[in-house]
Formats: sequence, structure tokens, C-alpha cells
Amino acid sequence: MTEIDKKIQKTIPSSKVQRVSRFVKVGAKVSTNYIKHYAKTVLDNDYSGKEELHKENATDVYEALSELKGSALKVAQMMSMDKNMLPQAYIEKFQMSQYSAPPLSLPLVNKTFIKSFGKAPYELFDTFTKEAVNAASIGQVHLAEKDGKKYAVKVQYPGVAESVSSDLKLVKPIAVRMMGLNEQDVNHYMKEVEVMLLSETDYELELQRSQKITEACKHIKNIYFPNYYKEYSSQKILTMDWLEGKHLNEFLETNPSQEIRNKVGQALWDFYDFQVHQLKEVHADPHPGNFIISEDGLLGIIDFGCVKEIPSDFYRNYFDLMIPENMNNEEKRKSVFASMRFIYDDDSESDKQFLDQLFKSMISILARPFHHDTFDFGEAAYFEEIQALAENQENQNILRKSKKPRGIRDGLYLNRTYFGLYSILHQLEAEVKTDSIFFK
Repeated sequence: MTEIDKKIQKTIPSSKVQRVSRFVKVGAKVSTNYIKHYAKTVLDNDYSGKEELHKENATDVYEALSELKGSALKVAQMMSMDKNMLPQAYIEKFQMSQYSAPPLSLPLVNKTFIKSFGKAPYELFDTFTKEAVNAASIGQVHLAEKDGKKYAVKVQYPGVAESVSSDLKLVKPIAVRMMGLNEQDVNHYMKEVEVMLLSETDYELELQRSQKITEACKHIKNIYFPNYYKEYSSQKILTMDWLEGKHLNEFLETNPSQEIRNKVGQALWDFYDFQVHQLKEVHADPHPGNFIISEDGLLGIIDFGCVKEIPSDFYRNYFDLMIPENMNNEEKRKSVFASMRFIYDDDSESDKQFLDQLFKSMISILARPFHHDTFDFGEAAYFEEIQALAENQENQNILRKSKKPRGIRDGLYLNRTYFGLYSILHQLEAEVKTDSIFFK
């Protein structure tokens, strides 16, 4: 398993005052780093320490968010999945939140167990690790055994659910500044993030979704799931089978064959294609920490806390333009763009033309794998094209200056799902049969 930060955390700032003061403190530290950086540039003409500044700020921000945990750290994790959003120093730090944040001390874990079951973990299991084996943004995982069977026991951090709404208000200005986003977009999408994060803090809901989706997907080749145990679960604790295997980075370090990479990639593609087009709800948190790969190349899938239900009207519009004839039909395309709120009636004609071509390009790139019998996600040129579109300064300036949010909220997590899926397939350098249920 991946090594986690060994610094044990004995408390979490839980009151609004404590959490606000921690945000203020890190904001002041970041400002100090900027002042030091610009002072050096004035005093030393040869100084070019922008990367050093990013590293200092990334370290300070990550330490604060990992101490606060919850939605603050979850937003950092979401940012780290998009390689185009942040400087590399932030991405490297924020990726740690996927499975290696500083864990909570055992007394706090015991307190959660006693509140849920009236018993400490040692009274429920034969063994229970004193320290977490994985620690992420919403909770941490302990390895337990009972009657010779291994269990993964996920314990939610105290105060996480209660602080979601207030934390997002504090995170918003940091996100706007660091990513240079359109503030109207951020305001628009924050409600969707809040709803999804609140659902992630409800482990009883996650138990229901986990059992439902794993049962529906059990026929998919080369995938395996844990069983979930209601008797050892509650609103703050979730118990499942312990899955043996490696996370993505550990798996890739073993230099697996192309055949095994393709096998894992195909399983991942088939899993997501079935959820989106058959179930109309999807595991919307495809970061490497949520997948386990066995020695023989089977894909284990864990953590169904973040599940996006896809409304039928949105589904129809979203995938209508995956069909080339529809995309190339100007009347049809503009109708869908209006329904999806990519373009508004009161936009200027020049903006309408620009945005029409921009969103046409975005969707065409996203849809490209669907229009091949097989697609090589190891192909660098495809991802360079995505990056070039994302980094285009003219695109960024127009979207940032827009006074309207672009796109309806339902697109946020589905776009994130496809981005995460493509990113993992790219890391695998997998060649995948990409025929989709949608086109059948």
C-alpha cells in the first residue's frame, strides 16, 4: 500500500472560528511568500525563483488543508486531477490528498466507534491497526481482522459533514485566485460541489450505493469489488472486504506488460461505459487512490462515496453531440448549446461565434475515442491537443471575463469523470476497444 504521512494528527479544527483562523493564517503565509519572492526579484536581476515560490506556497496550502481535512482537502484533490489547472508543484502536493494525508490518532477513531456502536474497534474486531493504512480527504482506512478475515474499515474525520458549506465559502477565493477562474462559474458550480460533498459524508448512503452498483456491474470482465458489511457500518464508519493489490503508481513501478496494461484499461473503460449509459449514475471520483490492481491485472474498485446521478434531459443533450452528424448540423448544435447554457441569447454575435467553435472543439476532442474501434490512450499527441486547447490564452481570457456561467451544473462531475478516466488510461498507456453502449 502507499505510504502515508506519518505525522499523526490528534485534533481537527472543528469550530467555524478555528477553521476561519487557519485559512487566514495560510493566506497570510502565502502573501509573505509573494513579498519575499518579489523582493528577491528587485534585489537580484538574475533571480528567477517562480518554481521556488510555487513549492513554498503549495507546501503551506497543502499543510493547512490537510490539517483541516474534509471539503477543503477534497477540493485540492479535485484540482490535482486536472494537470492544466495548477503549477506542477501544487499538483504534486495536492495529489497526496488522494491516499496519503496525515492520519488521525487512535483516540479520535475510538471515539467515533463508541459513538456509533457503543464499542471500541478492538471489541468488534480481533485486530485493528493503531495507525491508518490510508488517509484521504473525508476519512481514513484501517486494516482489521475477525475470524481470519481481513476488512478495510473507513472512519470519517470528526466535523467533516458539519463544515462542508462553510469550508467551501472559505475555499472559493483561494480557488479563484490560484486557478484564475471565472468567478461566476465558481459560484454556479459550488452548489453542485456542496451537494456532492455532503453525500460523500453520508456513509449509510455510500453503503447502499456501493451494494447497488457493484451488484449491477459484477458481470463486467476483469473487475472485482469488495463486499460491504452493514453490521459494522454506520453514518461515520464503513466496513468492506480488504482488497489485495497495488495502487496505480505502485502497479506501474512493476513495469507491467502492454497486455496487462490493456487488460486493466479495458476493464476501466467497460466499467464506466456501463454505468453512464445503462445505470445513468456513475462513480464520479476516478482518481488513482480509488482503484486497486491485482498481480494478474484485475481491477478492484473501491469508494462509492461520490456518485453522480445523470438526469435524462442532460444525458440526451450531453451525448447527442457525440454523434458527428449532430455536431455538424449547425441548427442542432446551437439548440443543444443553448439548452446546455454554453451560449446565451444575449451574448454578442462575435462571442456566439467564438464560443460555438470553442465548445465544438472541446466536445469533438472528448468524443474522439468513441469514434474508433480501438483507441491508444498512450498517444501523446492526443493529450497535447487537449492541453493546448485548455492553455489557449484567448480561450481563457474570454471565459474568465464572462459574466455568465458556461454550462449547467450537471456537467461538472460528468466532465470530471471523463477527464479522470482518460487521465488514468493515459498513465496506463492502454490501448482500449472503445465501442460504446451509447452507439448500440
